[in-house]
Amino acid sequence: MLTFLGFAMIATFLVLIMMKKMSPIAALVLIPALFCVFAGKGAHLGDYVIDGVGKLAPTAAMLMFAIVYFGVMIDVGLFDPIVRGILRFCKADPVRVVVGTAVLAAIVSLDGDGSTTFMITVSAMYPLYKRLGLSLVVMTGVAATANGVMNTLPWGGPTARAATALKVDASDIFVPMIPALAVGLLFVFGLAYVLGLKERRRIGTLVMPGDDAERPAGEAAEPAEERLLVATAPGSATGSAGSRTGGGSGSGTSDPAADPAADPAADPAADPSPYEDGFQGLDPRRATLRPRLYWFNAGLTVALLAAMIMELLPIPVLFLIGAALALTVNFPHMPDQKARIAAHADNVLNVAGMVFAAAVFTGVLSGTGMVKHMADWLVGVVPEGMGPHMALVTGLLSLPLTYFMSNDGFYFGVLPVLAEAGAAHGVSPLEIARAALVGQALHMSSPLVPAVYVLVGMAKVEFGDHTRFTVKWAALTSLVVLGAGMLFGII
Repeated sequence: MLTFLGFAMIATFLVLIMMKKMSPIAALVLIPALFCVFAGKGAHLGDYVIDGVGKLAPTAAMLMFAIVYFGVMIDVGLFDPIVRGILRFCKADPVRVVVGTAVLAAIVSLDGDGSTTFMITVSAMYPLYKRLGLSLVVMTGVAATANGVMNTLPWGGPTARAATALKVDASDIFVPMIPALAVGLLFVFGLAYVLGLKERRRIGTLVMPGDDAERPAGEAAEPAEERLLVATAPGSATGSAGSRTGGGSGSGTSDPAADPAADPAADPAADPSPYEDGFQGLDPRRATLRPRLYWFNAGLTVALLAAMIMELLPIPVLFLIGAALALTVNFPHMPDQKARIAAHADNVLNVAGMVFAAAVFTGVLSGTGMVKHMADWLVGVVPEGMGPHMALVTGLLSLPLTYFMSNDGFYFGVLPVLAEAGAAHGVSPLEIARAALVGQALHMSSPLVPAVYVLVGMAKVEFGDHTRFTVKWAALTSLVVLGAGMLFGII
């Protein structure tokens, strides 16, 4: 009964948000509350919610102060050199823009934190997508999938959890996985190229305003990355989003990446200015830049990330201290500090609200025993003859299980059971652990991952649109990593 209710609750949640019948926050709260009553445990709902909130409170605190910290670092220009390099590569070509999104997300993912990756990637690429009329779900989908592959870094979380659960060394899990993960990352870059071609066919070839051919004689050309990010009105002579010189008007499908009608944010006519919503992006002339403090900010960020990796203090405490230092040094005047906090308040509130709403969902799943019954049922349906192939089974199961469960629930609850079943047939725990990592590309778009709400919130994309577009590509990426692992004899 609990197994059925668990799957039914998850299916109901996904259907309602993808059909846009409920907002994610409402669905995360009301649907589990209703199913808790159906399970006959409504009297314990309060206990389940408080337990879930208690477990996710450190995550919410970490995200709140991480948003403030990295928001300030973005404001003061710490990441501008990386962004300028990416934008020089992108120019006004949709293919380069989408590939650049994947490259930027992969590079920033080296810090091991999904929220950081999404904040920096969206801040850099959002104005460019809006200016060119590209689909924003392409941006969120590519960023999430690239980050999912990189999330397997030892300091990213899943590898450490798998090593702890199976009592093996994290380096013995990760290092042999590098070739398979490299194949997965190359697949993401290839996917970005294909999606970019699709976007190029949809919007045609763009010529950005201010190109040399249109400039008066003797006037210097403005750097391409600055032309793309200056907040000018698209209807003016110097601020148009660009003139189309070819290309179709769309494929007529319901895919938001192919049909601008399915994604209003992708249609320039629906939103004539990419800056009307207050998102200024990385304006190279913004007043908050602090070039004289660049090396201080870089050193502070490196020190913060090093402290995270070395686990000198809990991550929420590190970000709290880092945010306080960043604000105090870069903006010593109180009104300026308040202005910076207010500038990022929307993101903080949206993400914190989502996390605490997700606490209801995870609290009910765990408290009622649904998640345990679901895991036991899935393990139980594995045929006896598949015992010698438990690594493959683990890899396949990691896709749905890490999507519908937290990493803690999967790696500490389900993985030991799978490893024990594999050991009975001579399958090494290291192979099981490596196979358990392949689902991370899909996991990073799970509604139970707080960082995904940073991504869709900053990109102003409906969670249902992101899910509908991303899940298929993320699942395919995970299968590519699994196939590469088997081909190389790693799994």
